[in-house]
Amino acid sequence: MTLLIRTAVRRVVAASAVAAVVLTGATACTSGAHVDIHVPAQVDAAFPEDVQSQMQSAVEFAMAATGSSSAIVGVWAPWSGTWVTALGQGATDDVFRAGDVTRAMTCDAVFRLAETGALSLDDPVKKYVAGVAGLPDQITLRDLCNGTSGLGSYSSRLSGDFLTTPARVWNPSELASYGAGTVDPAQVGVAWRDSDAGYVLLGLVLERVTGRSASQVLEDQVFSPLDLDSTSLPGDAAAAPGTPALTGTLSLPVDGGGVDCAAPTDVTVRSASSGFTDSGAVTTIDDLGRYAQALATGALVPASANRFATPLPVAADQPSWFTATGGAFQAGSLIGQFGSAPGYITAAFADPTTGMAVAVVLNNSAANDRIGADLAWQLAAIASKAPPAAGQTAPDAGLPWTAAQLHDAIAGLAVCPLPAS
Repeated sequence: MTLLIRTAVRRVVAASAVAAVVLTGATACTSGAHVDIHVPAQVDAAFPEDVQSQMQSAVEFAMAATGSSSAIVGVWAPWSGTWVTALGQGATDDVFRAGDVTRAMTCDAVFRLAETGALSLDDPVKKYVAGVAGLPDQITLRDLCNGTSGLGSYSSRLSGDFLTTPARVWNPSELASYGAGTVDPAQVGVAWRDSDAGYVLLGLVLERVTGRSASQVLEDQVFSPLDLDSTSLPGDAAAAPGTPALTGTLSLPVDGGGVDCAAPTDVTVRSASSGFTDSGAVTTIDDLGRYAQALATGALVPASANRFATPLPVAADQPSWFTATGGAFQAGSLIGQFGSAPGYITAAFADPTTGMAVAVVLNNSAANDRIGADLAWQLAAIASKAPPAAGQTAPDAGLPWTAAQLHDAIAGLAVCPLPAS
């Protein structure tokens, strides 16, 4: 289905759903109903040239640090301007894997179904999912979204298999079992722990509750309401993320340490089943920026859900302004997600008050995916100081870091040679 046809179909579905809301008094979580994102109006202007130059230098440095041949970036500051660009071999309409941003999307759907009464966030996971060995009885759906399930990671154990068998179709229950096998009971309901297995379990819950595929549920509850016309959760068949696709690469380890930055491996074509509802979604930079604003403002989830009300420290050695809950991270005033999928490092953050949003993708996943967040935060620091366009007023909000600090953080995570300073 072409993009134009797909968009037209979505508009018809959305219009019908809105009519149903008017006639029946259904909640705002009606499947497919259009949802507005309430942020300040975006000024129709580009950032000043010096601001764009600072941003481009930051992206080029991150590309060098990760060995990426391409990067696609979007920065939107409603009072000042926009900067949407592709560096290297990519294009701004390329489709790429969204990585861990999928987690937030999955939790959107869970919260919306909870609002309709289809499930309760305090339901035990075992009410819906059976056959996952090692899954503690007390883990709830809320724990899975908040990262307090105590479950571990499956990708750390299966990354080699994902690389050598890109076409393999993975069963979500099998993936979840690897994470359940490393559960930490002491963290259940108490501490945040990075767990891809938890978000895969949520995908299974969505399917059990609705009787539909996770792909269909995310389409109905997230992608269609927000008009994310180029975003989807692909099926199991091995394929590129979309058309046109941003090439995804991975620099492999070499003898003696380090990675082969000169000849990365092309990993564009693979089955999205290895990520499923944890990291399997695909998107474009414009959709990713729009989604970041929707997530930050709670566009899809009612305020009564208090989704981000009880953030938890990410780790003892992390700054106090960096916390996690509700399937997302909070970094200062920004809310968003970051992570990776084979071939791509992604990040998307937005400020719910000013509307400023940043979305980035780097096309080499060999480095620590924190680089994606650091780049997004660096660009946010630059944009936050951008002067107002004619007739606009710059907000007073600030961020608890500087662009220089994030530049240094990226340098510290570099896996490939950095340019001479």
